[in-house]
Amino acid sequence: MSLALPIPQRPTAAARLQLQAYRHWQAGADHARRERWPAAAAAFAQATDLHADSAYGLAAAHALIKSGRAGEAVQRARQLRQRYPREMLGYTLESHALISLGRHDEALRCLRELPAGIAPDHPYLMSLAMALQMSARHAEAVPVFLQALALKIDDPYLHFHLGTSFKQLGMKAEAAECVRTAVALGVGSSELAARGQLVFLEREACRWAEADAELERLRPALRAVPPQQAMETSPFSHAVLVDDPEEQLKVARHYALHVAGKLQPLPRQRARAHGGRLRLGYLSADFHTHATSQLLVQVLEHHDRQAFEVFALSTGPDDGSALRRRVVAAVEHFEELRGLGHAQVARRVRELGIDILVDLKGATYDAPLPVLAARPAPLQVTWLGFPGTTGAPYIDYLIGDPVVTPLADAANFAEKIAQMPLCYQPNDARRERPQPSSRADWGVPEDALLLCGFHQSYKISQQVFDLWCSLLRERDDAMLWLLQWNTNVQDTLRSEAKARGIDTQRLLFAPVVPLQQHLSRLACADIYLDAWPCNAHTTAGEALWVSVPVVTLQGRAFAQRVAASLLHAVQLDELVCHDMNGYRDTVLALAADAPRRAALRRHLSEQQQRSPLFDGAAFARDLEALLQRMWQQALRGAPPQPLAAETRP
Repeated sequence: MSLALPIPQRPTAAARLQLQAYRHWQAGADHARRERWPAAAAAFAQATDLHADSAYGLAAAHALIKSGRAGEAVQRARQLRQRYPREMLGYTLESHALISLGRHDEALRCLRELPAGIAPDHPYLMSLAMALQMSARHAEAVPVFLQALALKIDDPYLHFHLGTSFKQLGMKAEAAECVRTAVALGVGSSELAARGQLVFLEREACRWAEADAELERLRPALRAVPPQQAMETSPFSHAVLVDDPEEQLKVARHYALHVAGKLQPLPRQRARAHGGRLRLGYLSADFHTHATSQLLVQVLEHHDRQAFEVFALSTGPDDGSALRRRVVAAVEHFEELRGLGHAQVARRVRELGIDILVDLKGATYDAPLPVLAARPAPLQVTWLGFPGTTGAPYIDYLIGDPVVTPLADAANFAEKIAQMPLCYQPNDARRERPQPSSRADWGVPEDALLLCGFHQSYKISQQVFDLWCSLLRERDDAMLWLLQWNTNVQDTLRSEAKARGIDTQRLLFAPVVPLQQHLSRLACADIYLDAWPCNAHTTAGEALWVSVPVVTLQGRAFAQRVAASLLHAVQLDELVCHDMNGYRDTVLALAADAPRRAALRRHLSEQQQRSPLFDGAAFARDLEALLQRMWQQALRGAPPQPLAAETRP
């Protein structure tokens, strides 16, 4: 028996490569745990290059997605799918990358190429459901979400996204229950944002007790967050449901700082005179049939082409509508940026040499706010799409007016206030005038006093509805004309009216219709009843356009001052109220005075021809003058300063 030890063999070249690959994979996993995704992607790619293991390739694709390099992730995942056609995660990751690029139909095709006979797992089903959701195929997405939940009932994100599809289907109460379940299961650092969404959904469903209870839980939690902490919150919910500008600023600031952490800022670029026209870029996801484009389009058409080179920077869908075509025709450059990551959009803005970047979305759904966090333009402005401050230190100015943004409120805005001379909201005088119609065309009694409240349902609070019902009790001839905004609102509000002693037949519900029909129908109303703490914005302007007087209750925050600004612009400050008793008395006085209502209609008809509110060309001149004042300040190298409204010549 030999006692000699065996001579160790030198590892083969293949084994050495495998060992090196494994070490790179370990380094990548360590980077990933620390969320250093670019470094993780590089390490995983090195591992893949040394050893063609599917796990390494999948890890590299995932890290590329997390690094914001979705285009590269698509290529890597596609190669993996071709090499390992039965590896389900390859399909899932490729679809994730395609979704992040806005290529939702391609994501669906990818997922549906999974070979027959492979039982879909939970991540695959969630990816399929998300691809359907992102393609706006919500009725198809819901059963797939439910199939995924059957495999993993305790996944909070499945519940949350199922709620999103229910929301888009108009099933607000069902959506709220899904989000409530997600919050109960735990959504990590997104909890405050999810809870803000829950409050909003309960308000959309007009479930006021539930909404109030959730808001009372949310507000102390938000107050407890340190002021400068980055945190995912729900600024829009606060902007439209809470009439407290200081609290709105705090919530928006948390979100703006959270957004800023999503990408690396570009090297700061200072404003410089370049001898050419000012390059003005409007950034939005709403260049289609949307209120923002409806308001803005005539301004775009009337910009001074001798002084401004105008770009529309579109991150949203093309709906093929006449309004989309009109916006495209209105600008010199229409940049289609949908499908690009925020960092890519920011780089494109920098490449285009945009001098003034105007954000039209703020902190709303699908907003490209992270693009502004990268500071791609020397001067950055927010306007029109969000009723309040963004809370963003990387946005220089917010465009308002003396009513919605008085300079005395400057402390409640992260941006410097820049005031238009009359009203911050443009209107399109080229839109079609309402076609004559009778109330019978809309199923409305000819002899009723028709009180119209065509609001999205979240604006109708219990306090608002209580007051509206008191008006119905005072006036037996009055009918309340509401918008059938979702599947829950009609039955809910009729039940609430009955509980207040109101015959439910006195509530009339109008379906959502195209703009031209909407204007013709709206013109049949006697009085437009505004809501609070979020006024009608676009719809208030539409009511004035069709000569229907609007009664509003002005509040402290931007969202509850918009109708007051519009009324001031048409010289009807008498319809702006400052407490609920004044609101009630004003409506009842108008209701009892048909000659005065007729006189107000004549006045508004004259204002269509005379008021700057309905003159998009004049608005463009005023806007350009304000932008030039901002630019001159920037050229001096001075920090942004509040810009008070200049008196019209």
